[in-house]
Amino acid sequence: MASAPSCCAALKQWLSPGLFRALGDPNRLAILVALSEGGRERTVSEVASCCPVDLSVVSRHLRTLREAGVLEARKQGKEVLYRVRFDALVAILRNLADALEGCCPPDRAPARKPGRQASRAHEGGVA
Repeated sequence: MASAPSCCAALKQWLSPGLFRALGDPNRLAILVALSEGGRERTVSEVASCCPVDLSVVSRHLRTLREAGVLEARKQGKEVLYRVRFDALVAILRNLADALEGCCPPDRAPARKPGRQASRAHEGGVA
């Protein structure tokens, strides 16, 4: 198997299976949105109101998001408070976008068929 061009080395650095696994679950996305709203830290039980799953499942989802670098947790007494690491998430996604553009600049991208949208992600489809 041929190795990837050197221009794509930066892309490999930012393609984290853990991040995509963390962001690839609808319940984890709902948790991320719930934590983003209001911009304040929340307990597991506060976050759990966003999803139709057990508290223990919400805890596992929070752990997955934390391990992916998306959330930060801190203990306060008996409770654990969670918040979104917006700075880290933005940096990761921005670096990934930059690496994609460096590896596959728009002028090298295959031409699109007329009338086809560039991305259907907002419709729940795959681009």
